[in-house]
Amino acid sequence: MRPVKNIVIVGGGTAGWLTAGVIAARHRSRMAAGFTVTLVESPNTPIIGVGEGTWPTLRTTLAKIGVSETDFFRECDAAFKQGARFARWTTGAEDDAYYHPLMLPQGFHQLNLVPHWLSDSGARSFCDTVTPQGRICDDGLAPKTIATPEYDAVANYAYHLDAGKFAPFLQRHCCEKLGVRHVLADVRQVLLAEDGDIRAIGTEQAGEIEGDLFVDCTGFRSLLLGEALGVPFRDCGDVLFCDTALAVQIPYEHEDSPIASHTISTAQSAGWIWDIGLPTRRGTGHVFSSSHISDDAAERELRAYLGPAGKDLDVRKIKIRSGHRETFWKRNCVAVGLAAGFLEPLEASAIVLIELSAKLIAEQMPRCREVMDVVASRFNATTHYRWGRIIDFLKLHYVLTKRTDSAFWRDNVLPETIPARLQELMLLWKYQSPWFHDEFDRVEEVFPPASYQYVLYGMGFRTEVEPEALAGDVRLAERAMRENAAQTERLRAGLPRHRDLIRKIQEHGLQPV
Repeated sequence: MRPVKNIVIVGGGTAGWLTAGVIAARHRSRMAAGFTVTLVESPNTPIIGVGEGTWPTLRTTLAKIGVSETDFFRECDAAFKQGARFARWTTGAEDDAYYHPLMLPQGFHQLNLVPHWLSDSGARSFCDTVTPQGRICDDGLAPKTIATPEYDAVANYAYHLDAGKFAPFLQRHCCEKLGVRHVLADVRQVLLAEDGDIRAIGTEQAGEIEGDLFVDCTGFRSLLLGEALGVPFRDCGDVLFCDTALAVQIPYEHEDSPIASHTISTAQSAGWIWDIGLPTRRGTGHVFSSSHISDDAAERELRAYLGPAGKDLDVRKIKIRSGHRETFWKRNCVAVGLAAGFLEPLEASAIVLIELSAKLIAEQMPRCREVMDVVASRFNATTHYRWGRIIDFLKLHYVLTKRTDSAFWRDNVLPETIPARLQELMLLWKYQSPWFHDEFDRVEEVFPPASYQYVLYGMGFRTEVEPEALAGDVRLAERAMRENAAQTERLRAGLPRHRDLIRKIQEHGLQPV
């Protein structure tokens, strides 16, 4: 038996350090018996550093690896994220907008409110009918108070963060608290054993570093899984057209300017602009299809969005190759983060995929090489499913559009660009709304059925409602909607302004759990 006890993570950044932290925290008790986690990163390769949006899963991840939420806010320029607001995606009109919040609809596990909302032709927006969170975001409020303990929520939340500060913050925690060994060295070669496994990496500054399991966090290059082990890349640019981003950081007009507690995604002629509020600045950028618009024209749209404040700011260009590796774990190497793949950042799926992969590796950590291929097969099946689901969900935002004002929007609704599974679901949803049916059959769906509801009905999709779908639940539905209206007013009256809460966290800290 060949035990697996020396884990070598190649590459830092958010992917490398989150993975190191999750594995080290899970297997801390084994370290006295020789279990090691080593992270090797180049002192000369900068991290990409633009992944600023997260999912609520990060709260659980940070808590499990022992991070203080107060320290995280103070050191990572963090803010709260309560969802996303999509503007001009449906018709392109100025008043065209809807929310994808992070709270579930009222009574979601007992009752599907969609048929009841659809049957009321005079109803408010779906979001406002079933959850307070859109109104909370409109009011610029935080999702909790200073008296709410760390990681607890009044309204469900994730984070916006400075990715350039997040990776060093994780690095310090992993090395000082979790026993991760940090090696600064440039990888010059990947050394294979006779059986095809990776035996070691050869570095310029630290010589050969051997390991039993290698985690490839080397970014788009995918030095281990892609280059050394020859796993091909599966491009999905025929489904998701956006292949370029222009990123820029913009200061606030005043130090007390409101901080949006949601991501703002505003559709353009051939893509969309993200707008993320941090305490000290906004992170913005234009994600677009270079087949449908030139870089210069895309930059003009971005600067028009930013207004006079963005006139002289430097814009950074980032190429996007939407897709993923054909397999994620081959032999004794598994890829996480950009080395596994990347999709446009429309729903902040990058960091949550890192978390889910790291968690699965840590939980299923093979005890010996003899069982590693079994674990790898299970990991690949789960991860393929997740990537496919995310591709479907991102494409959903485009196929629901009614915009015909540019080739980009017209091309996005062509049937040949829509995955077969999504086409089937769209047909199904004409007659039954997404809920706990067979189309959501996994324990850890990246996007729960509620997310599909918010996007579908936010963009004007209609599901045919039969009277029997309402039978027996009318009073229950009416009560849930009344409870939501009452909860909305309570939270709007009781929650602090977003910037005010962040300032209090900086000064006084949140209560420990």
